[in-house]
Amino acid sequence: MILRYGLIAALALFCAACSAPTPSALERAALGQTELGQSELGQSELGGATLPPGAAEAVFAGGCFWCIEHDFEDLPGVIEAVSGYTGGALQNPTYQDVITETTGHYEAVRVVYDPQIVSYEALLGYFWRRVDPTDAGGQFCDRGPSYRTAIFVTETQRAAAEASLAALEASAVLPGPVMTTVLPLEVFWVAEDYHQDYAKKNPVRYRFYRTSCGRDARVAAVWANAPASPQGEP
Repeated sequence: MILRYGLIAALALFCAACSAPTPSALERAALGQTELGQSELGQSELGGATLPPGAAEAVFAGGCFWCIEHDFEDLPGVIEAVSGYTGGALQNPTYQDVITETTGHYEAVRVVYDPQIVSYEALLGYFWRRVDPTDAGGQFCDRGPSYRTAIFVTETQRAAAEASLAALEASAVLPGPVMTTVLPLEVFWVAEDYHQDYAKKNPVRYRFYRTSCGRDARVAAVWANAPASPQGEP
């Protein structure tokens, strides 16, 4: 994460016209977040959250949540993707807490989707193709436990997630063993406002970070021997 903001700070030296300032430590400390479950629409399976009628949800950790949030929001059938933290013991964690790498939390994304348009199995396949599942120490330039990949599941999602992981391992298309884990979903804590839709709010800085971090280049290399995905992408 330090490298993430270092890259963005470097860009700021050349881009005085960028619309929003790089988040400061004071801003990160000042902005809070809420536990999943405090919005206004119908009850959710994830333990108190609310959903539009007929919608479902899933939680994925894929490194930088700015990137995985933006990727999922491009998928037809996804209603929204929300950045947050999950997997740790600390209640109501802040970004400042999580980057210490002592809380056990992952940067993750809650995906709300219409199962009539896109299935949970399709979400799993889409997730795999946007991460490096062979990396046990983080993702791309972001290193540390909070950047590891994981699929956080309810009991009704577990079988599908584990089957998807097993199928990926059996395919032998990756250059190494799959290090992504399937973990029980407990509480998802929504991240600070400035993290939400970061790619849309700060497109120049986001693109600079994503390219400099090597995310897309590494994904292309890792998946080079795989057949085309159902979405028609390598």
